[in-house]
Amino acid sequence: MAGGAEQQQAHRAGVLKQKNKHHKHGKHRTKGEIERENKGRVSVKTLSKKQKKEQRKQDRRHKASQLRRNKKDTVLTEKRQLGSKDGPPHLVAVITLHAGIDAQNALQLLRSAEMGSVYEGAGGGDSFGLVLPRFKQRLVFIKPNAADLHAVLDLAKVVDTLLFVLDPTEGWDSYGDYCLSCLFAQGLPSHVLVTQGISELSVKKRTEARRALCRVTESRFPEARLFSLDSAPDSALLLRHLASQKQRRLAFRSRRPYLLAQSACFEPGPGPLGTLRVSGYVRGRALDVNRLVHIVGHGDFQMSQIDAPRDPLPMAARGTRGGDMDMQEGDDEVRMLMRADPSRQESLQTEAELDPMEGEQTWPSESELKEAEEALKQRKVARKVPKGTSDYQASWIMEREGESEGEEEEGESSDEEEEGDDRMEEQEDFMEEIDSQDGDVSEGEEEEEEEDVEECETLTESGRDDHYDEKIDVQEEREMVERYRQARSDQMFPDEVDTPLDISARVRFQRYRGLKSFRTSPWDPKENLPRDYSRIFQFQNFERTRKRVFTEAEEEGQEGAMVGWYVTVHIKEVPPSVMEHFQRGRPLVLISLLPHEQRMSVVHMLVRRHPGNTEPIKSKEELVFQCGFRRFRASPIFSQHTSGDKHKLERFLRPNTPIVVSVYAPITFPTAGVLVFKQRANGMQDLVATGSLLKVDPDRVIVKRIVLSGHPFKILRKTAVVRYMFFNREDVLWFKPVELRTKWGRRGHIKEALGTHGHMKCVFDNQLPSQDTILMHLYKRVYPHWTFDPHVPEPASWVKNEAVVNPEEIEME
Repeated sequence: MAGGAEQQQAHRAGVLKQKNKHHKHGKHRTKGEIERENKGRVSVKTLSKKQKKEQRKQDRRHKASQLRRNKKDTVLTEKRQLGSKDGPPHLVAVITLHAGIDAQNALQLLRSAEMGSVYEGAGGGDSFGLVLPRFKQRLVFIKPNAADLHAVLDLAKVVDTLLFVLDPTEGWDSYGDYCLSCLFAQGLPSHVLVTQGISELSVKKRTEARRALCRVTESRFPEARLFSLDSAPDSALLLRHLASQKQRRLAFRSRRPYLLAQSACFEPGPGPLGTLRVSGYVRGRALDVNRLVHIVGHGDFQMSQIDAPRDPLPMAARGTRGGDMDMQEGDDEVRMLMRADPSRQESLQTEAELDPMEGEQTWPSESELKEAEEALKQRKVARKVPKGTSDYQASWIMEREGESEGEEEEGESSDEEEEGDDRMEEQEDFMEEIDSQDGDVSEGEEEEEEEDVEECETLTESGRDDHYDEKIDVQEEREMVERYRQARSDQMFPDEVDTPLDISARVRFQRYRGLKSFRTSPWDPKENLPRDYSRIFQFQNFERTRKRVFTEAEEEGQEGAMVGWYVTVHIKEVPPSVMEHFQRGRPLVLISLLPHEQRMSVVHMLVRRHPGNTEPIKSKEELVFQCGFRRFRASPIFSQHTSGDKHKLERFLRPNTPIVVSVYAPITFPTAGVLVFKQRANGMQDLVATGSLLKVDPDRVIVKRIVLSGHPFKILRKTAVVRYMFFNREDVLWFKPVELRTKWGRRGHIKEALGTHGHMKCVFDNQLPSQDTILMHLYKRVYPHWTFDPHVPEPASWVKNEAVVNPEEIEME
């Protein structure tokens, strides 16, 4: 514009303009930057991941509700099938918990109920079936022999409900409490409490008696309802409750098919074995003929065929009284369901095939031979030989044949000999101190003991019997006293042993080693395994295998004889003793095994000492086990239940402490209850421990610890001269690398040997008190003994003169 008008221009920053820093968002790119670079492209991996896991909130709610609905439908289906025409009959076991109770009165009331049809012998032995069209239910009542503990436990594994008959005043006696302890440890199914005789009391005393009985039962059954069974209306009310009761699920049987024998017959074969035909209702899961079947108390067998006879307890029978299980069924009514396929049938092989040449070495190479020759040349020792002896002959001449042979024999001593030496040491260990403590009894205590003895003698008329000593086994009494002394010394001085004087410590304890730290020091689980480990099976990952087996069992549940079918199972190669067992009125229980459950391995069970038993139980002592559905005898070893990779051996089964029991036994997948019994000389079995199955793992390292003790002879600040731990110089030099500990918490090591009598100079990390004791810990891995025996003798009856006897009374007699 003329006239010198100035044109307005935009402002431009100069070189001195302040520049702020960008936001530091880290080295990674933001989501926005990644989306801009991808321009909408999504990788296949991310897309599948989003579809599987990254669901919307509403979709997650729908999925959770569907899972709940499916599980609820499954539970309702199982409940509706039990006792209906499409499922197995409701199985009820009647068990008396008091010697003064007669269950026949209760059974007679249930049998005479006018609500349905009665079929005698529907469960084998003393049993009957009851069909209730009004409730659309079928029930089978079985009464086992209450004095036969094995029969009670075997029935409790398969029944749906336990009907306990109580005394109206006491509830249960000592043997009844003993049975309840075993049943609770094994796994208690649904149960009902019944009493008789309360209605006979007056109206005033009736309420008080019921309240007193409820107070007694609250300790065992805090939420159970108490039923009276004195009249027909009481029996109708009880049957209604049984038909609609909620069922408790037992894990060890819900994943396996099982069957209670209603009837059985035996066909002898060409040899001592034959074919056993067992009829009953399939329960749990579908029964596959190609699987193995376990007969409780008798072992594992193969099935050859499954038939479908006519159902002996039909729901359609109305208005008929007194059916008969021995009805004649024509051959045309029996149809074959399936026959075993040899190519798919499980094998009865329990142990791995042992190849004796597997551990043999190959022929050495030339380089190895040269190295061996050079080593021999370096180890040449000048020795006196007769004139004219060649080098080859001289190499075979020993310096001192007697000494070398003795050392070889000592080095080749077996584990059993070492364990025998350990037992001798433990017996001699602190024996004088224990005897002296036992002898220092005050006069007041002696007078009290004499008074107690006099009172016991006045309680019984046979207290002055001249033949009293004839009832006592002197050898058994001595063994029991020795066992109590060993348990007491092990509790007072755990793992401490004396160094032998007649043999060097480096030979006696040559299988032991020292550890810097019991928790962190490594120990190879595959090192120096015993020969028995070549006979067992091991899983690469036991937990993964267990999940896979259970998943496959659920998927294959639609194959075979379905749940609720009445079938006849043909079991081949069965001894006649199984049929004799059933003919004596004992229950015959069949359980189909899962894959691998017939194979042997190292089974670990976590148990706790039963408070009713105080007798010392030593490691490697023969015990009777009931693990899940199996019953067997074995000699276990005990170890601590810790979370490390090494577990310390326990010499005794300690009270109030969880202990791991390890044995060679067939594989069983958890969960399963465990009962441990000890059999007396008279055949009776005492419950000593209860627990559950822990795992199957041959690599679990169980370490035995021994403690060598010494005493300070001279102390100079942190240095001390220790004696009585070893008795020769060579032993001190041999164990010099092992770390020392003291009872007051000091740590140290052996610096040098002094003299030739086992004295040694030791250095510690702090001042050593004069009353302290120096300890050296040595460790050795131990294994259970192969003592598995599947045949357990029947326990002696608890019944004496037709009355149940208290186990404590029997022991006093």
